Amino acid sequence: MTGAFALGTSAEPILDGFRAIFDLHAAGALALAAVAGLVASFHAIIFAGGRQIYSLSRAGYFPHFLSVTHSKHKTPNVALVAGAVLGLAVMLTVWFTMGGQDAGSFIGGVLLNMAVFGAMFSYLLQGLTFIQLRRKFPKIERPFRSPFGVPGAALTVLIAAVTIGFQLADPVYRDGVVGVAIWYGLAICYFAVHGRKHLIMSPEEEFATRHRESAGPN
Repeated sequence: MTGAFALGTSAEPILDGFRAIFDLHAAGALALAAVAGLVASFHAIIFAGGRQIYSLSRAGYFPHFLSVTHSKHKTPNVALVAGAVLGLAVMLTVWFTMGGQDAGSFIGGVLLNMAVFGAMFSYLLQGLTFIQLRRKFPKIERPFRSPFGVPGAALTVLIAAVTIGFQLADPVYRDGVVGVAIWYGLAICYFAVHGRKHLIMSPEEEFATRHRESAGPN
């Protein structure tokens, strides 16, 4: 039987709902689509993670060797490999330290929530940065102009803020938030002690500097 209580305590409520309303084949098709989406997201996270490590390394928040690119393809191969190795090391450490079901719960309930909170926080900052750039540099040259403009960015900030609020209200998510705060704190400390003295401008920063210098004094 499938009722509100059963679906509320199910580990896969959407699939159970499909099985109850349609049939096993429909649930299987949905599961296949979900797996394809997860695989695509997994690859996107790997590429995005490599790019973020590369950018943060150039900005001084991570050691500079992480921003070394491939001699031929110019891809951030060191950052990609380092991120993958670090992620695997964390997962294996958690698995062999906690073991079994506890490790699975921690990985799904804390590490995944750290990624979700980090994403929401980045969306919030990106929306605020977009609004600030539109306000201060409305005529700046840009390769792409958002069709949604400031209202779209403001909506993004609102959605991200509401999502973060719900995350903080859930005790399971709070552990992930604390983990992200610790990670950010370590990066800021590294930047304050060492990174800020050895900065390498990113292409975006070089562009902003050239624009500021060409504009001259106000």
